[in-house]
Order: sequence, then structure tokens, then C-alpha cells
Amino acid sequence: MSDQPSGGEDRAARLSHLDEAGRARMVDVSDKPVTRRTALAEARVRMQAATLAAIRAGSTPKGDVLTVARLAAIAGAKRTAEFIPLCHPLPLEAVDVTIDLQDDLPGLCLRVRASAEARTGVEMEAMCGAAAGALAVYDMVKGIDRAVSIGPIRLLEKRGGRSGDWTASEPRS
Repeated sequence: MSDQPSGGEDRAARLSHLDEAGRARMVDVSDKPVTRRTALAEARVRMQAATLAAIRAGSTPKGDVLTVARLAAIAGAKRTAEFIPLCHPLPLEAVDVTIDLQDDLPGLCLRVRASAEARTGVEMEAMCGAAAGALAVYDMVKGIDRAVSIGPIRLLEKRGGRSGDWTASEPRS
């Protein structure tokens, strides 16, 4: 996906996903330089304390929740352009997934860092990876906890590209 506009009519017009007739289109990024791009996104998954304990103990009925979530996050990042209609397919160089079990939620925080040398950013790849990993957690534990909730899913930081670096200003729970 293209970098988010940093303000100004000119920049918004150049990055518009609408053509002259108002139809959706994929943005032409061919004039943008290839640069190193990274993005970090997170998804929080809340659940009952007993569900978190079962994940920690590796005793959920469907098996190893954390491994499945990690693989789903990587696959989600790699297949982003198949899910987001106007997103550019990118040659990802790395997708790193960390999962922190948090008793105070209770639940977990799944973080995905995506990186590539490309003409457009990898924010959507990191976000899709986080979403896919969180959904996999839900699928793995829904039989023991139907009240699992996902969110927020958000971008924490992006690096590289014409619009520069960006970091989320405040933590959200």
C-alpha cells in the first residue's frame, strides 16, 4: 500500500486511489525510488485467564496455539495483496513475529514486523499479518472460549519511504 498522506492537497491528489472518473485504481508507484521499508503492527487478543493458562501450558484441544498463530501471521503478511484490493504485491524480505502472553489482559499481544526493499510501504503487510495471527488464535481456542476478542489492531511504526518515519504517539490497550 502507498504511504499515508502527510497533509496537503497536492500529496493527497498524487496518492489518490481514484482515477479522473472517480473509479478505484491501483496507485502508480513507478516514479518512487526503491528504498528500505519496515513496519511494525500489533494485535491484542483478550480471553479468559483459564484460556491463557491453557495456551501457556500447551494444553488446548487444537494443539500449539502460538506456533499456528506465528505461521498464520507470516502467511497473512505474505498474501496481503490478495486480501486488500488496491495493495501492491511486495517482495517481502522478512516477517518477524513476537507473541507476548499478558496476564493483565488476560490475553496476548502479537506483533509483526515486515520489511522489504520496495517502492511502497509495508504497513499493510504488517497489519494483515497481525490480523491473521490474531484470527488464528481465535480459531485455535474458540472451542474453549467463545468470548475471545481481538483488538485493537494497529500500526506502531513505519520506517522509510518518501513520507519518512512514523511512530505511534501513545500506547493503546
